[in-house]
Amino acid sequence: MTSVWLRYLTGADIDSLGITDADIVGAVEDVLADHGRGQVVFEPRTHLVPDNGGKGHFNILRGHLSAKQVSGVKVVGDFVGNFERGLPSEMALILLLDPDTGMPRAIVDGTMITEARTGAMTAVGAKYLARPDSRVLGHIGARGTAWWNVVLLDSLFDFAEIRVTSKRPESREDFGRRLSERLGKDVRVCATAEETLDGADIQVEASRLVEPEALVRREFLRPGTFLVPYGTISALELTLLDDIDKVVVDDWRESQSGNPRFGALRPQLNAGLLTADGVHAEIGDIVAGHKPGREHDAERILFWHRGLSTTDVAVADMILARAEASGVGTMLPYR
Repeated sequence: MTSVWLRYLTGADIDSLGITDADIVGAVEDVLADHGRGQVVFEPRTHLVPDNGGKGHFNILRGHLSAKQVSGVKVVGDFVGNFERGLPSEMALILLLDPDTGMPRAIVDGTMITEARTGAMTAVGAKYLARPDSRVLGHIGARGTAWWNVVLLDSLFDFAEIRVTSKRPESREDFGRRLSERLGKDVRVCATAEETLDGADIQVEASRLVEPEALVRREFLRPGTFLVPYGTISALELTLLDDIDKVVVDDWRESQSGNPRFGALRPQLNAGLLTADGVHAEIGDIVAGHKPGREHDAERILFWHRGLSTTDVAVADMILARAEASGVGTMLPYR
């Protein structure tokens, strides 16, 4: 009987491969173009909500890349209080599968991938939807994905000013210090969402709310603002869309899937304030060149991304190829 082996890649294995910011952004941009060309199979996410008193839940994401002939499933936890245990709020594993045989190819630590592909989605969105001369970034949130948002956005825009905040003073101070060391520039740590966002060219909301709260308000937006909200629980003023010229999503079906409580624009969806007619495009259609992105400097554009399974698979597959070429990882017998 044919023996089957699969490669197990830990976070340390991935760190040893020298994956660059450009590698991650490139993998995500390429797969978004494949979305626009209809060259992926993308299934809606599902949630597993344990009976744990609201401590957290699991997201299950599934996708297939036709061009690369790889399928994948990711299970990622979303546990807000993990910082109290010194753990990331989002920890994940990704299983990569051979679509011709169904055999497993690899199990990959998906924690960094989840954080990095999220930041890359924000960055790719900004590449097509923000003003090219954007100079000020305002960022709410200091979780793992927040790091990649700021780092990858700055790699594209080289901001003159970066403002950050989060709920806990100790987390925002540490976040700002680490970013300043990484980027080689001052990062302004702010105490409030208003101080962070008001008038910023690019605004990102990656908060960790447990109940909806209007951290992002209409008066913070100026002509030309690019806004990316993706907190699990909404942090947007309910009527904020009245001041938005274009809404772009990663996938409209995904925007409506899953638990009706989860998602930055869920209150707007539930209230009928956001409908299919109000969505300008999915980001893949813009990256593939089928629809326009930003068309003039004064547009206020909102990009809502919930997380595409295909970006996880694309980044994991890129990492697996590097690991196979370098002989990195642990080979496990499947049968």
